[in-house]
Parts: sequence; structure tokens; C-alpha cells
Amino acid sequence: MSVSVNPLHIAVLMGGWSAERPVSLMSGTGIAEALESLGHKVTRIDMGRDVAAKLAAANPDLVFNALHGTPGEDGTVQGMLDLMGLRYTHSGMVTSVIAIDKQLTKQTLVPQGIPMPGGRIVRTEELYRHDPMPRPYVLKPVNEGSSVGVAIVTAEGNYGNPISPQAKGPWQEFDELLAEPFIRGRELTTAVLGDQALMVTELKPKSGFYDFDAKYTDGLTEHVCPAEIPDEITEACKRLALDAHRLLGCKGASRSDFRWDDHLGVEGLFLLEVNTQPGMTPLSLVPEQAKHLGMSYAQLVQAIVDEAMAGAPAREEATA
Repeated sequence: MSVSVNPLHIAVLMGGWSAERPVSLMSGTGIAEALESLGHKVTRIDMGRDVAAKLAAANPDLVFNALHGTPGEDGTVQGMLDLMGLRYTHSGMVTSVIAIDKQLTKQTLVPQGIPMPGGRIVRTEELYRHDPMPRPYVLKPVNEGSSVGVAIVTAEGNYGNPISPQAKGPWQEFDELLAEPFIRGRELTTAVLGDQALMVTELKPKSGFYDFDAKYTDGLTEHVCPAEIPDEITEACKRLALDAHRLLGCKGASRSDFRWDDHLGVEGLFLLEVNTQPGMTPLSLVPEQAKHLGMSYAQLVQAIVDEAMAGAPAREEATA
């Protein structure tokens, strides 16, 4: 397969030091190989503290941001790239700052009619005194992705009542957590590419819930794509995912994750979060949905590149 545009020099930025480093390395490797198969020149950069120097030395036409988690997904790297005047894929700095913060995302989307679970930020020491809300509820870091550090606290849970400091959980790693009521039901996700919502996939973990291991370990989760759900739920997921993508100002690909209480119809559908740097691994959901629509992995990568190159020059964006 050949590219329809002139070959570019693209730096693929991957790795980093977040909890999602292994996923980022898998994503970045796949992206780099796809770009090379399309005829582009590729410089692979495993992000360290000297990332700015490496990027300056490479001086690419475009940076393909394949980082996951902080600091590659939270606006930090985006701000650096803006200051360096480098074009890059996916969302910009302001969008990234908001979207990785689950509470800021709610403050942005809920007033615009996007249904999201209620909840509040709690200090870890508060959990050791009493529950922040009736069980069952969910505890999650405010700004991590890939279900890193998520705990479901149930009445019969083994964390203790109140939660024990000795029990393994996100309270051992984070000073603050977001507490949300647990929504029973089914796990759905919808990818958006550019200005199009792709499909809805239902995720059925073989055991437990769709946590980090279930996402990235082959065989632990069944992907039902397209999801076997009523048409009205499919259309609602696609509409809400596209609305969230636009309201947050996302670019390139994003992925919206939902919980759906199938006893309540559309009223039981809630957006959990929007991922601005969705995975591009062999088990990732965006490539899977694109494939079902007839788009190869390489074509998906090229589409993300095309959108990034179609925008205004990075220096103009940074000073707008």
C-alpha cells in the first residue's frame, strides 16, 4: 500500500514513565511499522527526560503521539510540542488537560447534556474513617487511564469496612480519588475518528471487571463488535461519543467509554470518560472498530496523520 501524499518524516513518541508505558510501547511499535509500510521516514523516540533534545535533533515534519497516561496525555507533552513549534497528532494542550481529569471532564460535559455518573473527590484518609457514599461505589484516580487503579467497593468486599490501609488498592498510591456510584450493567465503548463515530463494542471480561489486565491480556475479555444491543442504544452511544469529542475539542481519534444499565433503556446509559490517546495495540478497540468498517490498521494511522497535517501550523495554534 502506498501513501497518497508525499512521504513525511514522522517521529513516533512512545514509552514514557506512566503506568501505561508497556501499552504505549506496543502502540508506538505498531504505529511506526505501519508508517514505514506506507513509505514514511520514521524516527522512534522512547520518551525520557531528554525528549525535547531528541525531538529537536530529529526535527520531524510531524510527531505521532503514541504516549498513554501522564505526561503524554495530560497536556504536558502537548504544551512542550507547542512551544517547540512541532505539529503533532491527537488532541491539543487544553483538551488534554481537561479530558484526562475525570472531574474536569464532568464539569465540561454534564452542563451540555452529556449523562455522566455523579460523584466527588475524596481524600484517602477519609476512606479510612467512613465510606464517602453508600456501597457499592467505584474509586478511581482522577487522572489515570486504562482503568489503572480502579476499585469497586461492595458491601461484601475484602477491603474492610471502613477500607483498611493495609488492603491493596488505589488508596495506597493516590492522596485523592474520585468516588462514583457503581452503575450495574454492561461495558460499552465507541471510537471517534475525525468527525465520525465508528461503532459500539461491548466488552465482556471473563471474570471481574474491565481493568488494566483485562484490557491488555489476550483472552481475558471478549469483544463483541458490533455490540448486540438495541439500535437506540447504538445510536445514543455514537451521538454522545461524537458530542463529547466535539465539546472537548478532541482531534484525531478518541474513545468514549460507557456503562449501560440495560434495565433502564437509554436512561441507563452513562459516559464514564473520554480517552484522547486511545491504544493502538493488537487488542485495542479503535483499530478493531476501524477494521470492521473496512479500514486497515495502516489506513487508520494515515487518517490520523492526515488530520494532524491538515490543521494550522503548530506555531499559529500556540499563539492563537
